[in-house]
Amino acid sequence: MRLIPVITAIVVSLGLYFLVIERETLLAFARGEDPETTSETSAAEADAAATADGTGLVAENRVGVVALRSQAQVFDSAVILRGMTQAVRQVDLRAETSSTVISAPLRKGKQVKVGDILCQLDPGTRPAALLEAQARLTEARANIPVSQARLEEADAKLSEAKINLIAAQKLSEGGYASETRLAAAKATERAAVAGVASAKGGLETAKAGIEAAIAAVGSAQTEIERLTIVAPFDGLLESDSAELGSLVLPGDLCATVIQLDTIKVVGFVPETQVNRVTLGATAGAELATGEIVRGQVTFVSRSADQTTRTFEVEITVANDDLAIRDGQTADIAIAAAGAKAHKLPQSALTLNKDGQLGVRIVRADQTAGFVAIDLLRDEADGVWVGGLPEQADVIIRGQDFVVSGVALAPTYQEAAQ
Repeated sequence: MRLIPVITAIVVSLGLYFLVIERETLLAFARGEDPETTSETSAAEADAAATADGTGLVAENRVGVVALRSQAQVFDSAVILRGMTQAVRQVDLRAETSSTVISAPLRKGKQVKVGDILCQLDPGTRPAALLEAQARLTEARANIPVSQARLEEADAKLSEAKINLIAAQKLSEGGYASETRLAAAKATERAAVAGVASAKGGLETAKAGIEAAIAAVGSAQTEIERLTIVAPFDGLLESDSAELGSLVLPGDLCATVIQLDTIKVVGFVPETQVNRVTLGATAGAELATGEIVRGQVTFVSRSADQTTRTFEVEITVANDDLAIRDGQTADIAIAAAGAKAHKLPQSALTLNKDGQLGVRIVRADQTAGFVAIDLLRDEADGVWVGGLPEQADVIIRGQDFVVSGVALAPTYQEAAQ
């Protein structure tokens, strides 16, 4: 009875051996074929599959990917930006002195010319202060002749004292004058020198009085001039001017004036494209209203914004009819030199191990490669990139599962698809 399980086990083992190890031979025997011929044919097929692509790699070891046969196209290389319109000039006119407004207010939207009065302030006692300063100036100027006369008098006394001193010295040397007389002559000469110095000081004081009086007159005149706030250029009032009877203090707003007959369209270009924007380049902008305007690039910043790493660009546009308003959103296109580029799906972009942006391609030996690219423009249906050869097989599916050198089994897709 113990032999039956052993025999059963042997029979099962033989069956499994022929089903697994000698499967081809068993099938050939069942079909009535020669087992040796079938074995040789299977080996030849395996060798052919292993060397069919010339790489010596078994097909099962290749990674399946989808590649796009991309051909470089002439690229409209206009630099595309988002921006907004800005008035070419805008100024907040503020009071520089304290007083009450005595002029009727001008309403916002009014066209003003350079020199038009926007706010007139109450002069108060300022005219009287100016008259007082002018009177002090006249008085100071009148003191000049008196001071000059005193200086001339002091010079004359000094000359007389010097003559008397010389005479006393000679008489003293001849024994005809006493020492007392000589000492008195010396004292008189020294007093005359002091008198000249005092007269010169008085003249300088008189001149300083004139300068101080001139400064006081200028200050009083400036204070009066500050009572009238005028438009610095032709433009539009963006706000009402200060109300009649209101008290304004230094720094309080009188009115805001903007100039719109010429307007700026301001955008920010990324650092990867800033070298493609040049001064004087033709540019266009489509406003949120659908209106298209054209102008020229008049400013490209040399310093990047520390937060966005972008550079400010200004385009000057004529606006004689004032149809363009300050602060409108605009899509900007700046003309740049043409070039060839590839348009690829956004999903094709990837990063290498160094964090460099690029795409993976199918090389001639059917292995994966990596090419760094320049991102030129981002559009709704794809991205324009540079840095690729004229024709490239770009992997668009499966690129994140391969690295450079990995054998591929690509399926190709034409760019039109």
